[in-house]
Amino acid sequence: MSKEKVLRFIPADNIEVRSSEGESTTRTIAGYVVKFNQRSQLIWGEFYERVAKGAFSSSLRDNTIKAFWNHRSDFVLGSTKNATLRLWEDDVGLRFEIDLPNNSWGNDAFESIQRGDVDGVSFGFYVRADTWQYLKEEDVYERTLLDVNLFEVSPTPFPAYTDSEVSQRSINELGITSKEQRKRELQQEKMLIELELDLLDCS
Repeated sequence: MSKEKVLRFIPADNIEVRSSEGESTTRTIAGYVVKFNQRSQLIWGEFYERVAKGAFSSSLRDNTIKAFWNHRSDFVLGSTKNATLRLWEDDVGLRFEIDLPNNSWGNDAFESIQRGDVDGVSFGFYVRADTWQYLKEEDVYERTLLDVNLFEVSPTPFPAYTDSEVSQRSINELGITSKEQRKRELQQEKMLIELELDLLDCS
């Protein structure tokens, strides 16, 4: 299992907002954390990512998962422990419902999502099992997440990581060859071939 915490941002098609009136008002937001088998945007310029159906099943069974406001662990919006956060897999992806707390950040979240200012969901996880495939035609890799250890979901306006934050070490730790390294290796191969041809011409 990967020891590095991973955060992924998914632009949401639509975050639903519901409010029920009664003895106490319940404000609920809902939508998909991620949809299965849909290719992500290109990550770090190196690979695409897909999430396989069933990738969250062990986490949903075993973990207490929190909903944070924009990854702030001191701004808790809900928890699976008391069912203020509900998560389940359907045929489309991983769905969520959060009953927002009646406090300042719960009010901020409701207002920002209702206005459309916040329209994305990010989720934090560790990778338990994945597969990689090199797509020669596109000169990129495609990663499929088979089993992830999910611990957090967050409505958020911005991606967790940008391309500028990646390092060569980050790519190497994934066990893939970066585009830069592939380019160097190709140049070395060409130089060797040219050298061999020159030697043949001289013989």
